[in-house]
Parts: sequence; C-alpha cells; structure tokens
Amino acid sequence: MRNSKSKKSQKTNSTILFLVAVLAVGLLAYAGFFGFKNVFGYRVKPFTETINKGLDLQGGISVLEEIKGNVDNDTLERTIEMLSMRVNPEGVKETTVQREGKNRIRIEIPGEFNSKKVLDTIGKTGKLEFKGPDGNVILTGTDIKDASAYLDDMGSPTIGLELKEAGAKKFADATSKFLNQRIAIYMDDEMLTNPTVSAVITNGKATITGSETLEEASRQANIIKSGALPVTLEAVEFKTVGATLGSNALPLSMKAGAVGISLVLLFMLIYYRGPGLMADIALIFYVVLVLGTFSAVKATLTLSGIAGFLLTVGMAVDANVLIFERIKEELKLGKSIRNAIDAGFGKALSSILDSNITTIIAAIILYNLGSGSVKGFALTLMIGIVLSIFTALTITRFLLKLSVEMGLVNSTSHFGIKRG
Repeated sequence: MRNSKSKKSQKTNSTILFLVAVLAVGLLAYAGFFGFKNVFGYRVKPFTETINKGLDLQGGISVLEEIKGNVDNDTLERTIEMLSMRVNPEGVKETTVQREGKNRIRIEIPGEFNSKKVLDTIGKTGKLEFKGPDGNVILTGTDIKDASAYLDDMGSPTIGLELKEAGAKKFADATSKFLNQRIAIYMDDEMLTNPTVSAVITNGKATITGSETLEEASRQANIIKSGALPVTLEAVEFKTVGATLGSNALPLSMKAGAVGISLVLLFMLIYYRGPGLMADIALIFYVVLVLGTFSAVKATLTLSGIAGFLLTVGMAVDANVLIFERIKEELKLGKSIRNAIDAGFGKALSSILDSNITTIIAAIILYNLGSGSVKGFALTLMIGIVLSIFTALTITRFLLKLSVEMGLVNSTSHFGIKRG
C-alpha cells in the first residue's frame, strides 16, 4: 500500500516537474524569438535585436589595410587601437577592427555606405594633440616617447607618460602655466582624456589618472603612443555590401534555418516517438541557449556563422541519436527501461566526446588561422558544440527520466523495440 502511494506521489511530482520544465523552455523560446513588451516595466528584446549582425547580413563596408614596411607586434596592436577610435569614436557602432596576417588589418563597418568618408577616415595621418584650457596646442604625437598603463600602489588604473627632450621642456612650461587646470588630450579632434594638472612636471615623466579600468587605461595609452607611429597604411582590398543584399540575406537565412530545424524535430518525433519528443524539447532549449550565448558575449553573427550554428544543431541531434541507439541495444539485451537509459548514456559518452572534441580542435585552428567570416564560423561552431554536449548529456537525460517516472515512456515499444 505504501509502495503504491509512493509511486503515485513520484509520478505526480515528476509530472509537475516536467510541465514546469516544458513551460520554462516555452517561455524562454517565446522571449528569445518574439520578446515581451512589458515585464515589470521592462521590455525583453528578441534575439533579432540583441545579436549583432555582420556585414553580410545588414550591408556595409569592408576594408583590408596593409602597413607598409616591417612592423613589430606592439606597433600593429597600437595601430588597431587608433583605427578603432577613428571608425568608432563613440564606441556604439558594431564595427570590427582586427588583425589579419602579419601586417594587415581588416576593418568592417556594418550599416555604413559612404566609401569616400570611410577611406578618408582610415587613411588620414593620426593627429595627437595636448591642448591647454586656452585651446592652444602644447604637445603633438612627435613629442611622445612612450606611454603605458599599470595599477598604482592604491590599485587605481594609471597611464605612465614619457616625453622626448623637446616635449619635456614644453610640458614643463605648460604644467607651470596651467597648474590646477585641465590639459586635454585629443586624437583626430576626438577628446581622449581631460586630466587636471596637479604638479609642475619638469622631468618629462607624467602620470594620468581617471581611467575606470586597466583595460580603458591600456587603450588610452596605446592611442597616445600610436600618435607618434611612423606607419603608412594602404587599402589593398575594398568592398561594399549593398543594403538590399544584406537585408535580404537575414530573412532568407532565418527561413532556411527554421525549415531545417523543423525537419530535424519532426524526424526525431516520428522515428523515436516518446524519447524523440524529449529530445525535441531539449533541442529547442539548446537553440535558445546558443542564441542567448551569442547575445551575451556580443558575438557578431554572419552568414557563415549561421551555417556554423546550423551545423551544431545537426551535431546536437547526432548526440541524441547515438544515445537512443545505445539505449535500444541495451533494451534488446533484456534490461529494464531505467537501466537501459543509464547504460545507454554511459556508453554513448565516449563516442559523443570523441567526435565533438575533434571538431572543437578543428574550430580552434580555424579561429586562430582564419580571418573574417572564417573566424565567425569557427566561433559559432565552438560555442554550439560545447552547449550541444551539455544539453544532450544533461537536459535530454533529465527529461527522459521524468518521462519514464510519469509513465509517458513506459514500454520498450516507445523506443521501437518489440519483445516477444
């Protein structure tokens, strides 16, 4: 009698837990794809608004710049910082400025179609200026010897500035004249920082405080140092993706992805029935989880990235197929459903890890050696594979066990196995 009540209670608890899980997945999916207009006064944006879209999805300009002559790694990194500030001074655009090869820099500006403006902005000589409160120029980039960022004794981000001999003399006069006043630092007429002069500096070595983080201080130090870089940039590749082409690519890609995922869900449901339904719920959660991760890490989604994402959906399904086939083998040996599920997951683990780890290694190589769209493909592939392993081994297993406990999957025929 007690055993019967215990089983009934377990079935009820499992049913409630299953319904809560399905409801949670449904709400997350709805929020991700459609959003909510008003949740406690806040608007929940859909993935289409929170995930950055690449050049090929919304149109824009891509430029490949080459630095003439031999440059070291520090010079290249500082040049990247300088170009980043030029093409995105407010820091709000979805621009990409990254190294490509030994001495090339790829610049992508989605939503921008004025090619002359972009080329003029990128190609102009960097102009670093220190200006006093009267607006007169005190120092230029040629007066800077070095600039670096560090944490001072109090743990505050600080920029250490070292000037050349001529610059040191000019700065000594300026700090004496403008003591307790501000000297602003500009790069290409954009204010970089505006520190207050707290002491007369005669030795050509100054410190600039006020940065909120060490990363911000490093960025500013690199830009200050880059003001004196004797580098020449040449555009070796230039392309414009039209707004119409870019805007058409996204809905077509979304439609193709929706059709592909729907066919996969339908296949799992028809072929594996009850267990297939659990896999479908886990797969929907997986899709939401991956897209949510893209949004959280501010990844830029491109056409190749969408291809990588859809590939990981296939690999997520493949993991479930491996698990279910292992379970079927265990059922054929006469094991109970519960024991077959535990054994199936355990025996499928090595196969799942082997296939996915080799793909992750390939993706890492592509990310490090590739460029532009190849990096986007590799990044989405890595994120998707890691999350597909997680959902297959945890979410699918969790849902499958609940389905057994509540009696939804209680016969070997639900796995396609008929016992005589």
